[in-house]
Amino acid sequence: MVYVGIDPGLSGAVATIYSDGTVDLIDTPVMMTTKKGGKSKNDYLPYQMAAMLADKEKCLVFIESVHAMPGQGSTSMFRFGYGCGLWEGIIAALGLSLTKVTPQAWKKELMKGMKDKDAARIRAQELFPNCTKELSRKKDCGRADALLIAEYGRRVTGR
Repeated sequence: MVYVGIDPGLSGAVATIYSDGTVDLIDTPVMMTTKKGGKSKNDYLPYQMAAMLADKEKCLVFIESVHAMPGQGSTSMFRFGYGCGLWEGIIAALGLSLTKVTPQAWKKELMKGMKDKDAARIRAQELFPNCTKELSRKKDCGRADALLIAEYGRRVTGR
């Protein structure tokens, strides 16, 4: 069985754990755009997002299910919700199995007692030492989250 974990944010990633134990880590495809006033922002690239999953036959997909939190801006939450919707639509269109996983569930299973954001990178490196290079930078936390979400899916399905 193939397990796919998705951290759906703009700085997120897709992690795939294959039945032979190999792992693929791919950052969410985004494009930098500039709007009036010279301010830059990232936008999702839906076609490339779909291409990332198009060859994933007989896989189980797990996506982080998160909700708005107090203090987050409405624009950023809208963009995040848009990204989650894109992933869910792509997964449905490809006919893949989807399970939503709360951060609390996968962190409770895989990160007992570990709290800070960098803890996910450290834990992913412990569980997948062959991925240490791909998880070496502070900005690789989206990759680590996606990999731990896929591992959580692998563990809870027991396949």
